[in-house]
Amino acid sequence: MTGTGNIVARLPFPTAARHELADGQLRANLRRATHTIRDKRLRVVGEVPDWEALREAGAAIKDDVLARLPELLEQFETAATAAGATVHWARNAEEACAVVTGLVQATGVTEVVKVKSMATQEIGLNESLAAAGIAAVETDLAELIVQLADDTPSHILVPAIHYNRSQIRDIFARRMPGVDVAGLTDEPAALAEAARRHLRAKFLSAKVAISGANFAVAETGTLTVVESEGNGRMCLTLPETLISVVGIEKLVPTLRDLEVFLQLLPRSSTGERMNPYTSLWTGVTPGDGPQTVHIVLLDNGRTDTLADPVGRQALRCIRCSACLNVCPVYERVGGHAYGSVYPGPIGAILSPQMTGPDGGANRTLPYASTLCGACFDACPVRINIPEVLVHLRQSGVDAGRGRPSTERAAMGAISWVMRDRRRYAAALRAARRGSAPLRLATGWRAADRRGMVRRLPWPLSAWTASRDAPLPPAQTFREWWAAHEEVVQ
Repeated sequence: MTGTGNIVARLPFPTAARHELADGQLRANLRRATHTIRDKRLRVVGEVPDWEALREAGAAIKDDVLARLPELLEQFETAATAAGATVHWARNAEEACAVVTGLVQATGVTEVVKVKSMATQEIGLNESLAAAGIAAVETDLAELIVQLADDTPSHILVPAIHYNRSQIRDIFARRMPGVDVAGLTDEPAALAEAARRHLRAKFLSAKVAISGANFAVAETGTLTVVESEGNGRMCLTLPETLISVVGIEKLVPTLRDLEVFLQLLPRSSTGERMNPYTSLWTGVTPGDGPQTVHIVLLDNGRTDTLADPVGRQALRCIRCSACLNVCPVYERVGGHAYGSVYPGPIGAILSPQMTGPDGGANRTLPYASTLCGACFDACPVRINIPEVLVHLRQSGVDAGRGRPSTERAAMGAISWVMRDRRRYAAALRAARRGSAPLRLATGWRAADRRGMVRRLPWPLSAWTASRDAPLPPAQTFREWWAAHEEVVQ
């Protein structure tokens, strides 16, 4: 079933990116943050002598999961149910939100605490809960910043990467209940302390928590969350009811397989050798932790993605965000330009596949790349993002065959000209004569010293809006060759 929710871009990427490029502070914030994370990751990855072997192992495990997904999902459901959990299935965002909202309403609470979760952002769970009169409190520091700012995340790992600490201080001063505005500075320790005081009361009073999962173990029905702050551990242990929304691709076959990913993920995401907090839970343990555990297994376009033999490798993703931190496009426009909760290179291949060929503005996302290949080199599970980008571009072109297209008409005309040497020679002469006025034009700075045109009138402006156009040479190769032959003879 086609994916829905916050993975559907509302504006084409070029339109959204143009707006974000105008924000100089955003670009400065992004460059500083991504380069810091990138450099830290390179150092800790360099310490591992078998890093490439680990990448190969991670990719192989994930490919095995995708090949046996129905079988492993049933195995996970059986094991989780036997351990005391209740497993629910959701085909899309609407079904998942309805399930979770109904479960929360059944408890009678009007506020829940949340662990950072891409899946719940994907389905728009906070908005669904709010419509039912239930407040969802984000407990991850970066997610809390974004929530207080009435903003949306712009990075998979660091949702508030587009803010600097002075901006965060202003957000806390304006929106955080009970904060000491006069004494609040923009020092990281002061900001973290303000958030800790605010969240501590929420943790101690919460009856219901909502989480996602980094991994789900089919063998045992175990869920895993890795984090750096400890807020997740508080949410996973203190409340009476725990509801986890998990994408069906998060499965790994056995507990032993976690060994590989618990080495790959922290190094690729935060540049740490291991995560400070790694929480595993299996169903219900009497007298310890939540006594009511629900797991919502989410499809939302994942099975459609699985059906594509080239594009399905995007489902290997473990949400480390390493590809974002090395992407020259993401570094300049940020996550909001992608219009999906999954930004950057992985979002450019994942979101269009999940929403299908009728995904509207998502069709522009595969073009949001230079195809430099840095994302593939950084990916800990070896997703060949450039390959999938080209594949999706080709699919878009194929889908448009038979429909009127200016580009196709132009290519057809060029093909006709180039099939006959006389037509081709005549076209070169005409182009050279037609370019003469451009060489003399000064009113709109037509050409630079390289013989490149920076701006052309419509309809050729569609080309020069984003790239220069070369002027025809003063002498063609054929003319040069003919003159050269005369000299030689």
